[in-house]
Amino acid sequence: MMRLLLSLLMIAALAACGTAPTKEQEGAAVEERKPVAGETVDRPPVKPVAPTAKPLVEKPYAGSPLRDPSNILSKRSIYFDYDSNLVKDEYKPVVAAHAKYLQQNGGARMRIEGNADERGSREYNLALGQRRADAVRQMMQLLGARAGQIETVSFGEEKPKCGQHEESCWWQNRRGDIVYQGE
Repeated sequence: MMRLLLSLLMIAALAACGTAPTKEQEGAAVEERKPVAGETVDRPPVKPVAPTAKPLVEKPYAGSPLRDPSNILSKRSIYFDYDSNLVKDEYKPVVAAHAKYLQQNGGARMRIEGNADERGSREYNLALGQRRADAVRQMMQLLGARAGQIETVSFGEEKPKCGQHEESCWWQNRRGDIVYQGE
């Protein structure tokens, strides 16, 4: 008897959870207008296009787009401000281009290597380099790259591009480098 009562209560609870169908929203009204006889429409004149000496379509690069110096994919370093892991606006198109390449090439794999300048402790710089690499990876994933295509690693201050001890050099070491598998 108790089982029957419990079963009925559960059925009643499940039935109460159902939602009633909603009424579809009606579309917006469209007003059809016809031109009045004698009415004219002012339109700007069409200017002729002069032929250019340079072809509109550039000759495609024979090799990989990743190595074509005129292709944005050949840019592989994302630079950061001091003590920051925020991707600067000027590097967002580079990140977006690499994300799109990964999205269109499912077999492609990359490693993002986070780096820092020499200021700060070794441990801090390793953590900062990792945050920088992770920030680039996260942006690529938000733009459509799959997580399995991207690996991150931090080298901290261990792989400087410039070895001088001044700001004109340090900015080059605050970066995330993109390295594709097989390169």
